[in-house]
Amino acid sequence: MSTSPLSVPEAIERRRSVRKYTDAPVSDADLRRIVELAGKAPSAWNIQPWRVIAVRDPEVKAKLQKAAYGQAQVVNAPVVLAVYSDMQGALSTLEDTVHPGMPAEQAAGLLATVRGIFGAQPDIARESWGNGQSYIAFGFLLLAAQSLGYSTSSMLGFDAAAVKAILGIPEHAVVPGLIALGVAAEDGFPHHRHPVDAILKIV
Repeated sequence: MSTSPLSVPEAIERRRSVRKYTDAPVSDADLRRIVELAGKAPSAWNIQPWRVIAVRDPEVKAKLQKAAYGQAQVVNAPVVLAVYSDMQGALSTLEDTVHPGMPAEQAAGLLATVRGIFGAQPDIARESWGNGQSYIAFGFLLLAAQSLGYSTSSMLGFDAAAVKAILGIPEHAVVPGLIALGVAAEDGFPHHRHPVDAILKIV
């Protein structure tokens, strides 16, 4: 989109859950930028277990809509992002997550620590941990899209096994959510949130 990027506060204030979209496309460049920005999300030990599949194909979106219990925004949006966590894959390329500026001895210690922690865990525990990490990136994706002028709808209601089968996501992986993405054809409801005093205690 040809628009000036929004600041973080602007993106937060303007974001709405949108279920109706125009036919305006989302460019590959914008998709890559959105995912690049979301990839800056914090991740313990820098493991970054999140992965993203961008779906434009109408036939695939129709299948995803069925898996998402008929939610209209799956087919109304030009793009649907499927976010999943793959700890097995992330741990197999763990060396790639070590900062190149880290001294060799420190890097070796870090790798040994991470492998020791996760190597002792069952698959379900590792993937559950990765799922929590991936939710952070999920939120970053929503704000990154908004900052570039796109609207979104985050979806947590779907048949995860069906989504994985449709998109070829590994069986061991976990799917935190789907995101409908595009140019809004409606305003969406304005924010209605708890006041700060209801959620914040300063001690």
